[in-house]
Amino acid sequence: MALMSKLRDKTHIVLFVLVAAFLALIVFEWGMNFTGPVKKAGAAGSVNGESISTAQYESIYNSMVSGFRRSNPGAEVTSDIDAKFREQAWNYAIDQTLIQQLLKKYGIEVNDQEVLDAVNSDLNPPAIIRQNFTDPKTGKIDRQLLENARRDPQAKNFWLNAQQEVKQELMVNKLLMALKSMVNVTDPELAEVVQRQFTTFTGSFIPFPLSYAGPESNFPVKDDEVKSWYEAHKAQFKEEPARSAEFVFVPLTPSAQDSVQVKKEINGLIPQFASAASDSEFVKIQSDMPNSVNVALSRADFSPAASNALFVSAKLAPGQVVGPIADQGYYRLLKIKSITTGEPVASASHILLRVNPADKADAERVMVLLRKISEEMKGGASFASLAAKYSQDPGSASNGGFVGWFTKERMVPQFSQAVFAGRPGQIVGPVQTQFGLHIIKIEGFDNRRIVCSEVTRQIKASTQTAESIKRKAMDFQSAAKSKGFEAAAKAQNLEVGKTGDFSRQSLLSVPGMGEAITKFAFKAKEGDISDVLDTDKGFVITKLLTKNDTGYHQLDAQLTPMIKAELVREKQATALKAKLTGLAKSSGGSLAAIAASDPNLHVITPKEIRWRDGAIEGFGVDPRLVEAMAGMKLNALSQPVQMNGGYALVLLTGRQLQPGLDLAAEKQKVLPQLMKLKQQQFLAEYLQSYRRNSKIEDFR
Repeated sequence: MALMSKLRDKTHIVLFVLVAAFLALIVFEWGMNFTGPVKKAGAAGSVNGESISTAQYESIYNSMVSGFRRSNPGAEVTSDIDAKFREQAWNYAIDQTLIQQLLKKYGIEVNDQEVLDAVNSDLNPPAIIRQNFTDPKTGKIDRQLLENARRDPQAKNFWLNAQQEVKQELMVNKLLMALKSMVNVTDPELAEVVQRQFTTFTGSFIPFPLSYAGPESNFPVKDDEVKSWYEAHKAQFKEEPARSAEFVFVPLTPSAQDSVQVKKEINGLIPQFASAASDSEFVKIQSDMPNSVNVALSRADFSPAASNALFVSAKLAPGQVVGPIADQGYYRLLKIKSITTGEPVASASHILLRVNPADKADAERVMVLLRKISEEMKGGASFASLAAKYSQDPGSASNGGFVGWFTKERMVPQFSQAVFAGRPGQIVGPVQTQFGLHIIKIEGFDNRRIVCSEVTRQIKASTQTAESIKRKAMDFQSAAKSKGFEAAAKAQNLEVGKTGDFSRQSLLSVPGMGEAITKFAFKAKEGDISDVLDTDKGFVITKLLTKNDTGYHQLDAQLTPMIKAELVREKQATALKAKLTGLAKSSGGSLAAIAASDPNLHVITPKEIRWRDGAIEGFGVDPRLVEAMAGMKLNALSQPVQMNGGYALVLLTGRQLQPGLDLAAEKQKVLPQLMKLKQQQFLAEYLQSYRRNSKIEDFR
């Protein structure tokens, strides 16, 4: 019985062995050719006309959810997590079907003797044997345990399933080997790889940016040119069927009465928590965060208000229960075990002034503003009032610039260094970070750590509150249908959000609402307004704006300026190449003569140019330019060659291998690595192409 329990416990481990074995080398960038959702009884979808049953799809999905619950006890499967698992399950089901089709296509089979030999092999046993019968002490197969399982009559079903698992794995391995056998490495390929690794160049060049051809305004682009370019490069814009929508979200905000009720409930736990024989068991049962046992917390682990309430509490002592304390949508009840010390945390306020360092006028504007703030501060204005008046950090400006308590790691390095090197009350700065210039007031430091267990309860909307909020959402939905979406939102002071383009697989940037919006959008017609859709965090009403089932991103307001910019670059490049060709001819092949003709031009003569990584000493990294050098004639001025941001004229004077290099020996070293790389690349491209060209229908 113990053996059978072990096998049952490990069944979930091997569920996706075949998919994992088959897809180990694949980059997950496959596309899908959806032909539109057409419901079919008992089928979740089909691949090349072969049905994927709903039972198969749901079985994979349920296994994923079960695995998540085992790994994350107490965690909630939100709608976003659920949507993610459903999409993963769907893709696994597709992959399994594609595997079977490829096995049939190549006529790959495995006989019973091959299965038996694999099970008995110590060299490379099948995954199901390794996972169930490996001795953790030796890392080898426990043959005695394996034989006991074979003889156990209760293990009959396991072995029937295991036989099929092993058979499938062996067939997949044969398929991989068959595909790999199509790859070979030629001697010229080997020679190029070795030469690329050990060859360096010497020479000189003059870089010319695209702007050398003239300003962008000299190269106007017409609308018909944009359309022609789009049609010629349409393959670049291939995408899955897409939708765009607008929506109104009505949040499920708890009422004051809901907060009072949660506080009352957690207050009632204080006597039991104080006398609990096992804090771990009590927290596990009573808390929304069941792992908060014997944790060390600093002031940085609380909101500013909660931090003040806790760290100045008269009850802050070992053995005491402190709280409940309201903290960002939760009530926290803490049982103090001990108070220790650790690395200090800090609190600070700041005034943020955003600036573009590359813009001289903007930098001067900010300097004027800094002087003005300094003068007002000297005149007696409080830091908090100046932050509210001038700071461009909306998150803290309304709170006098206060950013709360934080560890060194939580802030950007420049900010943290300035704060932790100072003293309480000190004003430092301006400090420059990626966000702009900061004037910082150091509020204080605290190195205390509270070791405690805590019961946490989220303040959630009650059923009564939820019903009231849903009625508000229903009122809006009704008004949107009769008066129009925008007008109804404006009348009820509700914000209208935009999704942008999204596919069935897109993760919408609307947390908690993605699945609901996607389900509606792919069933609706343009202009349709949804019913009130329930989500984890509230209610959403959606209006479908656009449908695109062409398989390509359309030429829209987002794409048009990108194409125009590309056309301008192409026109500049054409003009620049012509200009450089003329310069090369008129100079008699002399870079010095070209540079002498224009004081803005400079000849670059690096000591070393490396082929392997495109590094040009003293200039930077430009693989495209260095790659061009590899094919140039020595001591002859090149034609214009493309480089980062423009073109160059190059005079290559030397191409040399590392002295003393044994080319034949290096080829032998590289051969297995190059073979493996080519096989992986071929497998990825083959399998991506196979799936991309498959007809995949989604009936879910």
